[in-house]
Amino acid sequence: MNTSITIAGLTFQNPVTTASGTFGSGMEYSEYVDLSKLGAITTKGVSSVPWTGNPTPRVAETYGGMLNAIGLQNPGVDVFISRDIPFLRKHNAKIIVNVVGKTTEDYCEVVERLADQDVDMLEINISCPNVKEGGIAFGQDPRCVEEITAEIKKRAKQPVIMKLSPNVTSITEMAKAAEAGGADALSLINTLTGMKIDINRRAFVLANKTGGLSGPAVKPVAVRMVYQVAEAVKLPIIGMGGIMNAEDALEFIMAGASMVAVGTANFINPTATLEVVEGIEEYMRKYQIEDIKKLIGCVQ
Repeated sequence: MNTSITIAGLTFQNPVTTASGTFGSGMEYSEYVDLSKLGAITTKGVSSVPWTGNPTPRVAETYGGMLNAIGLQNPGVDVFISRDIPFLRKHNAKIIVNVVGKTTEDYCEVVERLADQDVDMLEINISCPNVKEGGIAFGQDPRCVEEITAEIKKRAKQPVIMKLSPNVTSITEMAKAAEAGGADALSLINTLTGMKIDINRRAFVLANKTGGLSGPAVKPVAVRMVYQVAEAVKLPIIGMGGIMNAEDALEFIMAGASMVAVGTANFINPTATLEVVEGIEEYMRKYQIEDIKKLIGCVQ
């Protein structure tokens, strides 16, 4: 039984990774999860300098999910290189680095700093709805998507995944723009912009007013968008958005995703990623499927 997937010349032992921002760089989870058993670890967003993030409160529960307005808080690329890469390599994990920025120059600076580092792929976050400057504009304008993809590809030594925002009129237009810019793969979806109001305080629950909605509530939207993008472009897709178990992951794979990323589920079940890996294997045994690739995009 073969669960391995190859994207941009890199082979992953199985199609399961973590969704950026939900797993750190694996340190907090390593006592619950054998990181070497995952296809890859996708790190929290890494910026050129430390970011403090948004004011609190910045997380709220909602029906079927959660809102977050963390604002991509992180200690910056220097700490990531000195602390996180050695940790992940010690655990024999494939590394996908999520890169964030407020300008094209910010993104390119991180990409150049990582060029000679031992990481496997770069996931460029042009779609986070929590940052007041830069991020939302890049991900919602196809011209900007194509331009920033092309600029990053000029500098990147590793394959480049462009992470797409669902907060757009046409997801396929954005996917085609990333493909035109030279992207090696796409990941989608990022969070949907949402809001929650405390009726007793008559105030916004999040200090940022809006936040990114994730969890099971977004899954049907995510599966639909993955299917549409898989039909529109030739690039491999990492699908995400509300994956809680292997059944959810298989929906994304059948819609056209080559890999899947588990996000919000990690907060309520630290071993969710491994359970998804095992559940996919169990499904393949049950239906006597020898190769995972036979399931990718099998619904038409």
